[in-house]
Amino acid sequence: MYTNVANSLGVGSGIDTAQLVTDLLAASQGVKLTQLDERVQLNSTRISAMAATKSALTTFSTAVKETLNGQGFVGDLISSRTDLANASVLDDSRPEGLPASVEVLQTAVAQREISDVFASASAAVGERTLTINNSGGSFEVVIDGTNNTLTGLRDAINASNSGVTAMILTDNSGARLVMEAQEGTANDFTVTQGGASPAMNLTNIATAADSIIKVDGIELTNSSNTITGAIPGVQISLLAAEPGTQFTINGDSEPLDISSLVQEFVAAYNELRSSLNEATKPGLSGSSAGPLAGDRGAREVIRNLSQLTSTRLTDVGDFKTLADIGVRTENDGTLTIDQTRLDAAIALDSGAIKLMLEPVVVTDTQIGLSGALEAISTSLQDDGGALTAAQERLEAIRDSLAESREKINEDGEKLREQLEANFAGLERQLSVLRSTQSYLEQQFAAYTDDN
Repeated sequence: MYTNVANSLGVGSGIDTAQLVTDLLAASQGVKLTQLDERVQLNSTRISAMAATKSALTTFSTAVKETLNGQGFVGDLISSRTDLANASVLDDSRPEGLPASVEVLQTAVAQREISDVFASASAAVGERTLTINNSGGSFEVVIDGTNNTLTGLRDAINASNSGVTAMILTDNSGARLVMEAQEGTANDFTVTQGGASPAMNLTNIATAADSIIKVDGIELTNSSNTITGAIPGVQISLLAAEPGTQFTINGDSEPLDISSLVQEFVAAYNELRSSLNEATKPGLSGSSAGPLAGDRGAREVIRNLSQLTSTRLTDVGDFKTLADIGVRTENDGTLTIDQTRLDAAIALDSGAIKLMLEPVVVTDTQIGLSGALEAISTSLQDDGGALTAAQERLEAIRDSLAESREKINEDGEKLREQLEANFAGLERQLSVLRSTQSYLEQQFAAYTDDN
């Protein structure tokens, strides 16, 4: 402010000190800020590359798990008679024994009892005690002055934890209570009453029954219409019975053969590994280094993935590792398939290979291919894992760089204030000198005129 006013009055040095201060600050801070910007840009690139690496690893692990989720070998399950039954793959299971022939002889039925008609749901039913007896024991339902309505009776039955539920049906004639158990004869029940008279009438409208089906000619009885043990890895949902009618449950596509499955896995793995190689390349012979060159977290990802072909996927059978069926690791970390060896292994025991890749029951020693990948992904991304630590380290660098920028800016503001104060002082001194010079010039002129 002072320098501009002084210059406008024609006093002082005549130099634009504001611009000079700006130029001096630029000279002082320019190199530091340029270097800082380069470091910020590099660290941001590394953070993005690390996030992409984590995402790619998770996506790859998930994709392999979805391929080997039991449907990879059969596709979606279909029933040739969807009016009689539907089928689906059980979670964490692999269907076996398909195609299967099924015949529904009888569907499971839940016992149902219905009361006489009441005027409405709020009508009194009489204070009484109902006792529900079933395979689970005896359960008392008490109706007193606080809940002496059809609605109160329904709510008390539902709160009894007897396995019997109640609802109210209403039509033009009034309201009726319906009591219903779970499907199957094991869940049938009886009701005894005490207290009010007369007793509330209950009429049986459905007798409990078990489901009966035939699977490949074998008769099976179950207490439910949802059957999980008739075909390994398959859930059958019965809809209707039609004795004498056989239908088929099978996959909706040609089974994925082992050779194709291994080839798809190797192709996906190589895509992931190639991207990692690009991100971590050292930049020799004048070429640009990858954003994660030298990063410990990225190196740990590569190290873990490189051990995949030798990781034991099972402890039973002739084939325990990917290397056993001809999958090998090349010098650049990508995988190749010895097709001759893979074909020979398939011919010898394709079932053992399937169980190696996807065990029916996952244990600590039978983890399968998706289990091995999930273990790698989890260990790298858990608290303290290499990827998590690397990301935390890069984020700490980002915060440190932000603090450095703030410090440079703070120092710049202090330097600006100091320079402005110094130049303001110089302007004042120059103004005094110019005033003195003017006075002396006037005195010399007066002296000359007198002479």
